[in-house]
Amino acid sequence: MTPGARIAAAAEILDLILDGMAAEKALTTWARHSRFAGSKDRAAVRDHVFEALRRKRSAAAIGGAMTGRGLMLGLLRGQGADPADVMNGQGHALSPPEASETGRPPAEGAEAADLPDWLWPLWQQSLGDQAVACADALKDRASVFLRVNLRKASVEAVQATLSEAGIDAQRSPLSETALEIAPGARGLRNLQIFNEGLVELQDAASQAVVDALPLRDGMRVLDMCAGGGGKTLAMGARADLRLLAYDSAPARMRDLADRAERAGLPVTMTDTPEADGPYDLVLCDVPCSGSGSWRRAPDGKWLLTPDVFAALGRTQAEILDRAAGLVAPEGALAYATCSMLEPENGAQIEAFVARHPEWRVVTQRAWRVTDGADGFFVTVLTR
Repeated sequence: MTPGARIAAAAEILDLILDGMAAEKALTTWARHSRFAGSKDRAAVRDHVFEALRRKRSAAAIGGAMTGRGLMLGLLRGQGADPADVMNGQGHALSPPEASETGRPPAEGAEAADLPDWLWPLWQQSLGDQAVACADALKDRASVFLRVNLRKASVEAVQATLSEAGIDAQRSPLSETALEIAPGARGLRNLQIFNEGLVELQDAASQAVVDALPLRDGMRVLDMCAGGGGKTLAMGARADLRLLAYDSAPARMRDLADRAERAGLPVTMTDTPEADGPYDLVLCDVPCSGSGSWRRAPDGKWLLTPDVFAALGRTQAEILDRAAGLVAPEGALAYATCSMLEPENGAQIEAFVARHPEWRVVTQRAWRVTDGADGFFVTVLTR
């Protein structure tokens, strides 16, 4: 595909998303009907689509329309490129820009920040003088990090293996197990170190959350909202644990058994966490807005509504209350989100302690996207 054809394909996919189709489904639908597109074409088109979603409001303003064509036109202008170079009507390219497609600079506030109007005041309240910087950081592609499984390899050995494969990997200051991969590296999952369980893809701040947990050999630990099991495996690599994983939607854990086997970790999947308790540590990595990871799933910030946000808050409180009853008398309760919004973080903990005054905060940490990774929050409580 030519650069112009890739831009046109991205515009087509964006129109599907703007009409209400989920981003991943729209990309899959296009790929299924575009067998001519090679792997590099699909990757380039995906990059265009995600970049447009990260900057949807500002790109639409600059491009003159909230359409796939308008978004791509706005992106090109925002990059300082001449849209006519790739929107020239040749082959499968979009037609040249018309005189009416002039666009305008994005308005200050939510539009310039590429956030929904309703969210902008809450964003400012949560992030203070970092509100604009964090919003701007979400407009760019997220870094790629690996977590080294210290049970199977050292960080230095993994770095050397990656270097031999032509991949530059630098240590992250956020976690001793995290390696940041240089931009543009592809085919990571095809490397033998993945197949042998030496590494997993995991954001550096997500790894730092696990670093903050009071793990020690012999503990009974429950990952209460295990999902795909990233933090489950990270905990298991930190200490010799009796590790259990639970999720209210068990299908989310469908790959965890295979991943645990590759990592050399014993993990028990349970659908009866109360029956298997109590636990020395319960981690609640709760469902949340995902605002700290919107670079990776940029349609998330456009799908979030006040009602959805309020429902998430109720779910978070319910999970905390349930998890508290599973912790052994001298155990610990950990609460984590991939959010930078205060109602999901500190305010949620304050409300929990008000409901359960026997609990107290031992550790509380937050990471913002301006720290070089995703935005995360973690609190550890004891009685």
